[in-house]
Amino acid sequence: MADDWRTDRIGAALRGENPTVLRQLDAGFAVIGDVQFLPGYSVLLVDEPGVLRLSDLPRSKRLAFLADMDRLGEAVERACRRLDPAFRRVNLEILGNTDPFLHAHVWPRYAWEADELAGKPVWLYPQGHWRDARFGLGPRHDVLREAIGGELDRLPTAE
Repeated sequence: MADDWRTDRIGAALRGENPTVLRQLDAGFAVIGDVQFLPGYSVLLVDEPGVLRLSDLPRSKRLAFLADMDRLGEAVERACRRLDPAFRRVNLEILGNTDPFLHAHVWPRYAWEADELAGKPVWLYPQGHWRDARFGLGPRHDVLREAIGGELDRLPTAE
């Protein structure tokens, strides 16, 4: 599959062409991350192109986005806990320093992580982890995708 969707992740999700989409939620798209050195890494993409930051949204949509982030975080937690007994917790982040659109990262953290990395931000992992084909999203992650998607289906939406 061509990587054209990577240049416009939100537009591709809206058109049904982003292969990483797990589910459309109330204010965004739950997607599985392109890299999986921490299995279950997921991202919430806002569903409006051109939105750069949380404060660009009206308050009701901001709250819906944050509720979606919470829902995705809980889904990742439930799925990863079930699939890997070494699962410890999830880290949730809205950064916005690289990609020019509102998104939230959901990082599962594990007991098997190296001691020098386990208590630090994921961004301190070696650069090779971000590009190494061993960690790239692929068919071997289908069970994980299904588990997170199933948990999203079971969790209630925001009211």
